[in-house]
Amino acid sequence: MINVTKTFLPDQEEYLQYVRGIWERGYLTNNGPLLQKLEGQLREYLKVDHLYFCGNGTIVLQIAIKALELKGEIITTPFSYVATSNAILWENCTPVFVDIDPATFNINPELIEAAITPATSAILATHVYGNPCDIEAIEAIAKKHNLKVIYDAAHAFGVTYKGKSLLSYGDLSTCSFHATKVFHTIEGGALISNHPELDRKLHLLRAFGHQGDEHYEFAGINGKNSEFHAAMGLVNLPQVPAIIHARKEVFAAYDSLLNWDILFKPTLSTDIEYNYAYYPVVFPSEAVMFKVMDALKVEEIIPRRYFYPSLNTLSFMPRQIACPVSEDIAARVLSLPLYVGLPFEDIERISRIINGHLSP
Repeated sequence: MINVTKTFLPDQEEYLQYVRGIWERGYLTNNGPLLQKLEGQLREYLKVDHLYFCGNGTIVLQIAIKALELKGEIITTPFSYVATSNAILWENCTPVFVDIDPATFNINPELIEAAITPATSAILATHVYGNPCDIEAIEAIAKKHNLKVIYDAAHAFGVTYKGKSLLSYGDLSTCSFHATKVFHTIEGGALISNHPELDRKLHLLRAFGHQGDEHYEFAGINGKNSEFHAAMGLVNLPQVPAIIHARKEVFAAYDSLLNWDILFKPTLSTDIEYNYAYYPVVFPSEAVMFKVMDALKVEEIIPRRYFYPSLNTLSFMPRQIACPVSEDIAARVLSLPLYVGLPFEDIERISRIINGHLSP
C-alpha cells in the first residue's frame, strides 16, 4: 500500500541513546533537559528568540488565542484543517470565515476588511501547505484596525520568506510537529512569539498557570511535552535539509509527469524557500476527482482529500458564511503521496493512473 504520507524515522540506535539517558535520569516530562535542549536547537535553527515546545499543533493555537486575550470574532480561513477553527471555538470566540485566493488557496486579503466588525479581535490565517499568506497585506490590515495576527504555520517548518523563517511573522505563529510533518517529534507543536513581554505568560499557560508547586497565577492548561518526544526531535532536526531535498525530488517528478493541461495546483508565493510539505492537485470536477481516487485505490494507492470539507460548511459552525472558492477547491482537490523514499517508479505509476482517468 502507498499512503499519502509515511513518517520519517531516524536511525534507531541514535534515538535509543537518548532513551537510555532518559531511563538513567528518571526525568520523563515537565520541562526536562532534552526538551530544553530541543527548544534551544529549534531557536537556533529557525533564528527566532522566543519558541515554546508544546504537546501538539492544536494546543498551541488555543494557547496563542488565550495569551493574546482574544475575545469576540476572529477572522480566519475556511481552507485549513479543522483544528484551526476548533481552537477558536474552544476558546469561546467566533470564527468568521473569509474566502480564499483561487491561486494560492490562502485567505484572500482583499476580502478581509469587509468582514471586520467592532467585535473583531484578530486574524488567524493558515499558511496552506506551507505556502506563505500575503503577509504584508494581512499585517497592514491588522495595523490599520488594531487587530492581532496569529499564523497557523502547521505545515511551514523549514520554509523561509524573504530570508526569514516563515514562523517568525505575526504576533504569534504556531507549528505542528505531528508524525506526518516535514519535521516531527511524534506528537508536538510549537509557539513562536514576537513579544518578549509574553515570555513568562506563555511558559505559565502551557504548565497549568503555576510556578513551582505552590504559586498559581491564572488558569493555564497542560500544553507540555515529554522527553521521549523531545528526543525524537533532537534526532530528526539534523535530518531536515536532507528530508526537504528528498521531498523536492518527488515534487519535481510529479511536476514533470502530470497532465497540466487539465490539472492545476496552488501557485507558490515568491521570495520563499519551500519545504515541499504536500502535493495537492485540483481536478476539473468532483466527479473526475472521485474517478481518479477510485482508480488509485484499486492499486492500493491512498491519496487524501486535504482539505475537505471547506470549514465554513461544517454544521457546528455558529455562522454559515458562503465561501464559494474554498468550497469549490475543497470538492476537487487531492493530496498525492509524498514522502522520503517514495520510488520514482511509483510516482510514474501514480501519475499514469491519474492522467489516464481525467476524462469526464
